[in-house]
Amino acid sequence: MSPEQLRKKFPWINTEGVALASYGLENEGWFDPWCLLQGLRRKVQSMGVLFCHGEVTRFVSSSNHMETASGEKVTLKRIHEVHVKVDHSQEYQPVECAVVVNAAGAWSGRIAELAGIGKGPPGTLQGTKLPVEPRKRYVYLWHCPQGPGLEAPLVADPSGAYFRREGLGNNYLGGCSPSEEEEPDPGNLEVDHDFFQEKVWPHLARRVPAFEALKVRRAWAGYYDYNTFDQNGVVGPHPLVVNMYFATGFSGHGLQQAPAVGRAVAEVMLEGRFQTINLSPFLFSRFYLGEKAQERYII
Repeated sequence: MSPEQLRKKFPWINTEGVALASYGLENEGWFDPWCLLQGLRRKVQSMGVLFCHGEVTRFVSSSNHMETASGEKVTLKRIHEVHVKVDHSQEYQPVECAVVVNAAGAWSGRIAELAGIGKGPPGTLQGTKLPVEPRKRYVYLWHCPQGPGLEAPLVADPSGAYFRREGLGNNYLGGCSPSEEEEPDPGNLEVDHDFFQEKVWPHLARRVPAFEALKVRRAWAGYYDYNTFDQNGVVGPHPLVVNMYFATGFSGHGLQQAPAVGRAVAEVMLEGRFQTINLSPFLFSRFYLGEKAQERYII
């Protein structure tokens, strides 16, 4: 859409600095992530999946040593058993396994380290870590009686600020990712309300002048499984820990991509290759090869 078309469709938007806008007419929108998660969870439970709550503390694996054509010595590992510390207990439960899927989100880097990933010499495949870490992000909910109203779509501003309507009562939900220099301490989930006042609100009010008068009603914090290499997902097997597969590092896009990623990982596990969509650019090996699949728009 041109600035004129955008202004005509949404008169409440300030189009200053906008050269072009993208507006989806169908098959786009937002959903309740918790409801989707519970729906998927209940479905797989009905198919026989058993959920066990606990913390992975150890992997038991076997090793085979080999030498590449270039003369590099590598060790191939296969995990046979996972030790899981059960909630509210000091005991662990050994779980025998044929395959391990590392979908531990913000903590998947730690799980990879437990499997020995990244513990080899620097600059080697064995020494290449999974570059996924927790990054804390804030979500704010505010009330604005004179706001955009019921026809407000999800708006993602070039500044990185975003918002959408929440319910029917002139409430809106949104936020903005901090810069690298502003990254908050991920050691807790406390909300920084000054961040909204200083970094989010000015962008919102500039794009939607009605947001000059708003009141934050509540806010919360959560974690992105942030891929520090290229801010994109890691999908598929590890080249050396041969039965560990990844589905992580989506840097805030995980639930949107989850159904496709689940299918892709299942295809690789069962068929040995991606079939529906070729996700080879998102393999772990790109970290060793230095081949980025850069995601440039994280909100």
